[in-house]
Amino acid sequence: MIKYLRFIVIFLALACQKSETDLQELFSFPNKLKEVSGIVVLNDAPDLIGCVEDSGNKNKIYLLAPNGTIQRSMELKGIKNKDWEDLTQDVQGNLYVGDFGNNDNIRRDLVIYKLDKKELLNTQVTPAAIHFSYPEQKDFPPKKKNRYFDVEGFVVFQNHFYLFTKNRSTNFDGTAYIYKVPNVSGNHQAKKVGEFTTGSDYDHYAITSVALSPDQTKIAILTHSKIILFQNFRGDNFLTGKRTEIDLKHFSQKEAICFKDNETLYIADEKVKSSGGKLYVFKIQIPNQN
Repeated sequence: MIKYLRFIVIFLALACQKSETDLQELFSFPNKLKEVSGIVVLNDAPDLIGCVEDSGNKNKIYLLAPNGTIQRSMELKGIKNKDWEDLTQDVQGNLYVGDFGNNDNIRRDLVIYKLDKKELLNTQVTPAAIHFSYPEQKDFPPKKKNRYFDVEGFVVFQNHFYLFTKNRSTNFDGTAYIYKVPNVSGNHQAKKVGEFTTGSDYDHYAITSVALSPDQTKIAILTHSKIILFQNFRGDNFLTGKRTEIDLKHFSQKEAICFKDNETLYIADEKVKSSGGKLYVFKIQIPNQN
């Protein structure tokens, strides 16, 4: 009887959690995709959702149907997946893979791969490479209190990439940097163009992905349980926008976010044991104010 009562209590608690959140599950990813780290809705094929996995997985972009089945995949020829952490696109529809995961702040081979939109339905693609480094990083790794050089989210805006750092420092305080890199093949020094604070709790405020709305008026920053939204910013100074923090009331290893349209977000989490590994939809219900 006691075990039965405990089961009822747990069931009711989970039911209450589900009813409180506006995050709605769409589908579970196929079993072969356990560590989705970046997603995007293709501009020229809005019925296809592109996704990549992170460190140690295949060097492929998978294209999924609205029900989650894999329609096709594209292999990046001659490229290893060292730590692919996000996927984004520009207004023309070109895709970009961010191989800049840097948990230990030791990498010297940070790179963004560009896939031309004309090749997106090919089974193999030869990408262009944009290499970059952080001029503020002098040590590999820095002292544990100064590990600000991991990135899991980026966007492309006005022919530049904007990278949002994931704070890996001891005594986490939510400090995040924004770096700017030109969308041009070659080797570049990233330029630090912004700094802000997410929140003081690593589990709820470490940045795991970033997305730009199709109309380019909103930046959505994802954590394991929240969205930090900046909207109606001036130029590329995203921090001048109205900031809104959205509690998803749902905690999981959320690793990827993208806009389906200007008011709707897709969010993906990684599979951890028997939970996660799903794609969710979330409707933004905040007026777009100037």
